[in-house]
Amino acid sequence: MKKLLLILIFTVVTFAKVNVIVSIVPQKLFVNKIGGDKVDVTVMVENGASPHTYTPKPSQMKRLSKAMLYLAIGVEFEEVWLSKFINQNSDMLVIDTSKDINKTAMHHHKQEELDPHVWVDPINVRIIAQNIYEALVKVDKANKNYYKENLEKFLKEIDELDQNIKNILKDTPKGTTFMVFHPAWGYFAKRYGLKQLAVEVEGKSPKMKALVKIIEKAKKEQVQAIFTQPEFSDKASKIISKQLNISVIKASTLAENWGENLQNLAKAIAHKEP
Repeated sequence: MKKLLLILIFTVVTFAKVNVIVSIVPQKLFVNKIGGDKVDVTVMVENGASPHTYTPKPSQMKRLSKAMLYLAIGVEFEEVWLSKFINQNSDMLVIDTSKDINKTAMHHHKQEELDPHVWVDPINVRIIAQNIYEALVKVDKANKNYYKENLEKFLKEIDELDQNIKNILKDTPKGTTFMVFHPAWGYFAKRYGLKQLAVEVEGKSPKMKALVKIIEKAKKEQVQAIFTQPEFSDKASKIISKQLNISVIKASTLAENWGENLQNLAKAIAHKEP
């Protein structure tokens, strides 16, 4: 009986998954790529919600109390909530997966702040993936080789994605401008030699006077499309699209299909069918 009980305990411990909490949807993909069937991932900021204003649900807080690992990424939501999460579960290891990424300023706000949308650049995601791997090993050393193997596979996928985006944009002139409502694509633009032109002014929809200036600049820059995120109003973008006779394209930095999403953005900028 005692032997059977020990076997049962060993089996439960061996096959227990690492409970991981992440802030945004793309992180779930990254963690699953590396953690595979050894992890159980909960996302805090759910689909369609904004990481600038999100408030967790009671069910999420309940899961958080049982988590072994919180993988932060530097979004605004964490500034308000991360300390509360730590207070609720002091045994939980908290790791910032955006560490070692060279962050740049995000313009169009009253105060210039560092742009948190680091995951829209595949090369930044190489760093994020490495940080996720190291975090998983800290809480689950027994499966280090499994995580390492998955990390290597994911890094190859990231390199392929980067090359695919370069191929899509190979005939697109350097410095080509694409228009966005919220300036969340800065790292993508920088990586591939593009420019993003933001519609919002200081985090809000522009007043008419500012809107006229934006339209004039868009004409000068020969902007062919405006990208809006489902998490933000597209009212101003629709006015601009009508004035310039260009398309409004929904493209979220928080999309589940991270790699496909970045390729579709590149195709839209390059005027290729998605």
